[in-house]
Amino acid sequence: MQKQKADFWFDPACPFAWVTSRWIGEVEKVRDLETEWHVMSLSVLNEARELDHDYQRAMDENWGPVRVIIAASELHGAENIKPLYDAMGTLIHQEKVSDRPEVIRRALEQVGLPADLAQYADSDEYDKQLRASHRAGIDLVGQDVGTPVVAINGTAFFGPVITRVPRGEEAGMLWDSAVGLASFPHFFELKRSRTEQPSAV
Repeated sequence: MQKQKADFWFDPACPFAWVTSRWIGEVEKVRDLETEWHVMSLSVLNEARELDHDYQRAMDENWGPVRVIIAASELHGAENIKPLYDAMGTLIHQEKVSDRPEVIRRALEQVGLPADLAQYADSDEYDKQLRASHRAGIDLVGQDVGTPVVAINGTAFFGPVITRVPRGEEAGMLWDSAVGLASFPHFFELKRSRTEQPSAV
């Protein structure tokens, strides 16, 4: 069977992207799947929108992690994107660490990258590259989305949005279903209202 390809755009702060990314990891165990990981940014996505005070503060804080991941990719190689995402996401979504500088510091330490990469959290030096990565995903699906954006064998969607991580063959079957939908060029949307929050467990 031919190797399949996923391109996954994430913001480490997004709990929905985190759950979907853990599902992709499960799919890789049971399907011949290669995944390429890309940064997108909820802060970029929302910067022209009217937001309430608390959400705007969250968007301001969320620049740091994505900027550090992009800086790490530019300075030390794209192979660092996924390990940094795994480290940051575990701290944010599973260990419930809310302090973004602490998340950045601990994640860099865990993956063995230089601590001074943390300085890029407050720098726009690599924002051009960050915005380009973000735009590459958004251009495939349009502006009226969030994270994650997943391209399935080249066809991109917002989502799938899931709240629990399927394991083993259940994960593979969900992937097979997504591949089937993506293979029909006239399929665009399938949606229902969410009744629960995502769980990373």
